[in-house]
Amino acid sequence: MKAAAFEYVRAATLADALREFGESATGVKPIAGSQSMGPMLNLRLARPSRVVDVSHVDELRSVTVVGDGVRVGAAITHAEIEDGKYEPLRNGFMQYVASGIAYRAIRNRGTIGGSLAHADPAADWPLALSTLDARLELAKAGGTRQVRASEFMLGAFTTLLEDGEIISAVLLPKIGVTLRWGYYKLCRKTGEFPHASAAAAFDAQTGLARVVLGALDGPPTALDALAQSVAQQGPSAATPEAIAASVANAMPNADAIDRSMHAATVERCLAQVFGSSAR
Repeated sequence: MKAAAFEYVRAATLADALREFGESATGVKPIAGSQSMGPMLNLRLARPSRVVDVSHVDELRSVTVVGDGVRVGAAITHAEIEDGKYEPLRNGFMQYVASGIAYRAIRNRGTIGGSLAHADPAADWPLALSTLDARLELAKAGGTRQVRASEFMLGAFTTLLEDGEIISAVLLPKIGVTLRWGYYKLCRKTGEFPHASAAAAFDAQTGLARVVLGALDGPPTALDALAQSVAQQGPSAATPEAIAASVANAMPNADAIDRSMHAATVERCLAQVFGSSAR
């Protein structure tokens, strides 16, 4: 299929883009890499009257160190993160996650902000950024606000974004040299969305201790009790029984096969944490 007719506007600055969206721009959609919005337009699942291209907006195309953290512009592509183009993102975890997103052709165009805004439950960035306890910067004509990445997705393809609001940046917390992480997903073939996924991050310097399930019916779900046990006791807390119980508690309505797949991703994810040196 082909998209319904729409007006195309290429924004030069973030202020220009936000003016195009206005305060109640329900018929206006932003587009950057077009790897999510493009198919939705062609399938006519989205029929905006105007599409605003933000892929060349400088404010959305920079990576800067801000205080103890890193501000990642929303229009940074997966491939740029994978290739280590920006020194502050060469921390292993971000590059590893980016390298496993779909195919290289998709990574060349797809953006971190676009993936988050699309809010597919099986996507990589919602899971990864929730695990790092990152925050998102949301911008509209009236100003900006910040929300936790773990609270941004309300359900499948549903987020906290208001009319006229876009994701302008991802705000990563300080990642210390003692960070240990794992990221594992089950896919039938390379490049497809996973049927189950899990991520974990532990940092003794910052106190970060997160184990999170992805590829659910809704947003990623944190296994807080399991994460705290692992942080305090180490590998001995990550028994198959403890993992299975934690997953079952987080997925009470899932069938046995689904719970088993997610438990397997958690086991393998934590095996990466324990089997790797500090990164």
